[in-house]
Amino acid sequence: MKRLFLLLVLLALGFAGYVLVTPKEPHQEVFVDIAPGTGSAGIARQLEDAGVIRNRYVFIAMRYWKRGTLQAGEYRFADAATMGQVYDRLRRGDIYFRVLTVPEGFNIFNIAAAVDATGLATKDDFLAAARRDVKLVADIDPKAQTLEGYLFPDSYRFQRRENVDQMAAAMVKRFRQEAQQLGLSTNYHQVVTMASLVEKETPIATDRPLVASVLNNRLMQDMPLMTDPTVIYAAMLQNRYRGTIYQSDLQAKSEYNTYQHTGLPPGPICNPGVAALTAAMHPATSKYLYFVADPSAQGHSRFAATLDEHNRNVQAYRHAQHASAQTP
Repeated sequence: MKRLFLLLVLLALGFAGYVLVTPKEPHQEVFVDIAPGTGSAGIARQLEDAGVIRNRYVFIAMRYWKRGTLQAGEYRFADAATMGQVYDRLRRGDIYFRVLTVPEGFNIFNIAAAVDATGLATKDDFLAAARRDVKLVADIDPKAQTLEGYLFPDSYRFQRRENVDQMAAAMVKRFRQEAQQLGLSTNYHQVVTMASLVEKETPIATDRPLVASVLNNRLMQDMPLMTDPTVIYAAMLQNRYRGTIYQSDLQAKSEYNTYQHTGLPPGPICNPGVAALTAAMHPATSKYLYFVADPSAQGHSRFAATLDEHNRNVQAYRHAQHASAQTP
């Protein structure tokens, strides 16, 4: 009997040793989402069911032996790993995050599409949050109708269980941090709205203060801003943007149509970055009232103080476009 017991003990130890040190590779990439408060038995069962470990009971025994704290979260397993390596990942909290990249100039529709593409949430759910959670900026912009302008461009790491409200709050928090660094503490609505126009009008950082000066000069002379990005945004709000601007868009009734209305639009049309915010806060001093793309310097603009000069710049731009179209 003693020999049988000893044999069983040796077999059990051998099996446990094999399970512990032999790497286990899932049949395919798997994700294990461990909810907060899940006990050792529940974690072990999830790992075994997912094919990450060979035996839940050996894992539970190792957990009691090592006495570590296993962290909740979503984990990704794709490569072969020993049970000890799996355990160490959970103890370290090596949680899988999905990266959401928000480039400068993305509006709420672009961000919603990016959220959807990462699998974090649906596009409609994020848009609903961007419209619903205005309380996040009510203290700095009581006029805000959505979170447009305050979802700061950056790369964010989110767990899949984080909801759209938490995502929006993280982006607004980043905006507040950057605004504080820039010294922006008053007049948020006007500054961010102006910055959003500057962001959309030029990708060139050195041109942005001049673009801001043109917009300010037109405002002071009560001239319509006549910026195409506001027309596009108006079309997007009404779900009728077709990828280009048509005459009907220029004549559309919308407070965001700066061809039809003087002054700034009711709010931001995108989420500006640091350079655009800085330009809006500190525009250049100029007499310019117009600008158009410079055909001789890709991305840059040509600025003009008079309509005649602007018309010549527009003609040069159109001529360069025509010549480019004729080039095989």
